[in-house]
Amino acid sequence: MIGLLGATGAVGRTAAERIAAYGLGPLRLGGRDVASAAAVAQALPGGARAVRVDLNDPTELAAFCAGCRIVVNCAGPTYRVLDTVARAAFGAGADYVDIGGELAAKDALTSGGAAALGGRTAVFSAGVMPGLSGLLPRLLAKGRAPRRLDVYVGGAALFTPLSAVDALLTRGPRFGTPMAAWRDGRIAQNTLSPLHGVRLPGFPVATHAWPYLTTEAQTLAVDTGAEEVRSYNVFVSNRLPDALAEAWAELPGADPDALAPHASRVVRASQLDNAEHGAFYVMLFTARTHPGSSPGPTRVLLTATDSYALSGAVMAFATRAVLTGSVPPGVHLAAEVLDAEAAAATLRDDPLVGELTVS
Repeated sequence: MIGLLGATGAVGRTAAERIAAYGLGPLRLGGRDVASAAAVAQALPGGARAVRVDLNDPTELAAFCAGCRIVVNCAGPTYRVLDTVARAAFGAGADYVDIGGELAAKDALTSGGAAALGGRTAVFSAGVMPGLSGLLPRLLAKGRAPRRLDVYVGGAALFTPLSAVDALLTRGPRFGTPMAAWRDGRIAQNTLSPLHGVRLPGFPVATHAWPYLTTEAQTLAVDTGAEEVRSYNVFVSNRLPDALAEAWAELPGADPDALAPHASRVVRASQLDNAEHGAFYVMLFTARTHPGSSPGPTRVLLTATDSYALSGAVMAFATRAVLTGSVPPGVHLAAEVLDAEAAAATLRDDPLVGELTVS
């Protein structure tokens, strides 16, 4: 039994569809609106059953996890979920995959030591960013340590109110460092500037790229041996950066309840960008190699329309990897433990992906 929470959202619906197509096992779909979850279940091939569950109700959550081989969480918001569902899954003897979490959830789940994990497996941040943004660049470092890796991710994706609050909370050293690069084994503060009106391969319009060295990019640098890593969030206008900056300036703290009213600015900015440019999402990774290094690809390009649905496809891939034993026991972040080549091969054939080239 595969338990999937948040099945009625764009991420969850796609994850459920892909998991069903993989034939990994019967699905138990959970959500507060059981009628909507039932509609998703009815559209799936094979066995699927809808169950009402509130993530904030420990009894309902435990009952949902009971009897599952793995629990797949596509629900949010991340800042409230953290390790709550993972602990319920482990308590039921199930493995776990989560769309979010990042280091905060991983650290919380491992705080009890290895013995508390009971030999189970958890994979956090199994979405597009973080997740795919730290996984696909590893294709450029196979068999060689790059001199420099550049990461450009973004476009004109719509924000939901929950994802907007999550975005407002992704700041501080546990998430990344703005205007920084990774150079020679350390964070180089205030070394990069925004790129305005830049034309990037794969992006259909000129964009604004804001440097933000995520913790995922820092791990990528260490794991690949890259001397330098530059990571950028890419926007089609300055509306979203301005909306985020205004909220942070007015509310320097990290209280989700205080930030929630400001999320509407972020949502509105994304809607205006989408109306002006249409929906698109691009992931571009480039490598610069050392003279005389072994030959290999220097660019990975992925294009899509819906970043939420694409995250659902990544969630399904991660679920299959855990169920087939490709991921060892323990608590992991997706970018550090999934197989980059297998992920690229799977996504290349997915109708959600417009292009995925490694060249």
